[in-house]
Amino acid sequence: MRIGEFQRRIEDLYLEKDSSRGIPATFVWFVEEVGELARALKGDDPANLREEFADVLAWLSTLASMSGVDLEAAADKYGSGCPKCRKTPCACAEDNRLHPERTDRKGP
Repeated sequence: MRIGEFQRRIEDLYLEKDSSRGIPATFVWFVEEVGELARALKGDDPANLREEFADVLAWLSTLASMSGVDLEAAADKYGSGCPKCRKTPCACAEDNRLHPERTDRKGP
């Protein structure tokens, strides 16, 4: 399933309910799922890990839909490699890798 197909599926399943809850409350649910994923990453249950990744992806998808963001189009940010150095694999200094907009650190 492509990212866009997944996002539309989550919209069909949950967008009405999630929209009535609102973005702030839906974000809290997302953060709770990220916490569950963090706990699963510490464990050794592959089925639980897969389930928690799916849940985080679903909540991220619904937040994107509620915010008017097409996740498949957003993923294009990484289509040419690292957004900062444009290399695959990324050749940026570790400090800059997750925050390419920061110019106060040394790196490419």
